[in-house]
Amino acid sequence: MKQLWNSFKIAFSMYSKIPMPKSDWKKENMRYIMCFFPLIGLVIGALTLAWGIGGGALVSSKLLYTIILVLIPVFVTGGIHLDGLLDTADALNSYQPRERKLEILKDSNSGAFAIITAMVYFLLYLGIYSEVTRKSLPVICLGFVLSRAMGAFSIAAFPMAKNTGLAAAFSDGAQKKCVKITSVIYGGIVLLLMLAYEPVIGICVAVGATLEYIYYYKMSVKEFGGITGDLAGFHMQISELVIAFSCVAGEILLKVI
Repeated sequence: MKQLWNSFKIAFSMYSKIPMPKSDWKKENMRYIMCFFPLIGLVIGALTLAWGIGGGALVSSKLLYTIILVLIPVFVTGGIHLDGLLDTADALNSYQPRERKLEILKDSNSGAFAIITAMVYFLLYLGIYSEVTRKSLPVICLGFVLSRAMGAFSIAAFPMAKNTGLAAAFSDGAQKKCVKITSVIYGGIVLLLMLAYEPVIGICVAVGATLEYIYYYKMSVKEFGGITGDLAGFHMQISELVIAFSCVAGEILLKVI
């Protein structure tokens, strides 16, 4: 039980800005980090839902309301996954050999493509969220759990691009079978809740998230030889964007039907 508690604290300390009690960062205590990783998405989803329902009464500007909605995940995570998205953008657009791309992922300096990607990403996110209504908001909130469940599964199941780095460390130390099972349970519950709440929107999200996950896997293996922590962050950000877009698409389908 103590080991699980330490894994919980390390997961939240590593992947969020939520204050946690002091934890013991031993290798054995990192085995179950990915089992608790989706719970950070639950926190983000709860805050997003709270602001989505009550934020409109606190601010008169629709733009400010939407901007805060977009930035809630960044406030909670500190932008750790966004960093992975931008590093990956630089590496992919370098068109360099695989080893050089892996070096670019580790480079702390931001290139032109990282800046361009950040601007495009947030403009798209802002545009998509401006079309979101309260009907699909609960599905988007559940999506923060789904994206992290898929990310955790990839850490345990996908090939690693290298034997160093955070992703490799967590994969090596993880009880992979336990992480896989836990991730599937999280993902299954979330998808069932989405489908039960609104089947059309739920199906759109399931299709969108699946297509993104296939791309994430194939791109990672082809371009980098496997996944890294940065690529997992890339997946998280793109997955959440795709899920939000899928919700908007689902609402449009509902109007047509």
